[in-house]
Amino acid sequence: MSARLVLASASPRRLDLLTQIGLRPDAVVPADIEEIPRTDELPAQTAQRLAMEKARAVATQHRDAYVLAADTVVAVGRRPLGKPDSVDAARRFLKLLSGRRHRVLGGISVVAPDGRVSDRLSTTIVRFKRLTEAEITSYLDIGEWEGKAGGYAIQGHASAFIPAISGSYTNVVGLDLAMAGAMLTGLGYRGATSGGAS
Repeated sequence: MSARLVLASASPRRLDLLTQIGLRPDAVVPADIEEIPRTDELPAQTAQRLAMEKARAVATQHRDAYVLAADTVVAVGRRPLGKPDSVDAARRFLKLLSGRRHRVLGGISVVAPDGRVSDRLSTTIVRFKRLTEAEITSYLDIGEWEGKAGGYAIQGHASAFIPAISGSYTNVVGLDLAMAGAMLTGLGYRGATSGGAS
């Protein structure tokens, strides 16, 4: 019998992704930390640090469980794009992403019941086509940008804007499943996966 699995995230997308591969957390406990980039750190460092802080904060409350946490940062060069706080901010993000490549940086951290930790970073390169003003306005009207790093959701209407990616697709959605699964297995987690058609 494996120890419990706790997902230290408020993201419904991460929970959905884990469920897709048969990993159903025993509890979902969002970490109560400040998710603010530091002025002296690169986007990749922000993603890794926040994932680590989330996992360690929740692990102190659930010492008998495997605690999985993640953080996603969208970056254009050295500039991080967080979650837009207004439709105007989302418009600026989409104009910045239009016609260029950007990186989606997924920090993942797992804390095992015995205190061992695993911290990794998944990087996916995403290419946006050049967007027209009409496409941007239409996308903003849908409201899909809300609560999304970079102001878009690759699994939604924005998929029409993305001709190519290099790296993990699920990382862009919210969690690199292959990496997270390997990290859990490496630390000894033996969660049941669902098999066959449902």
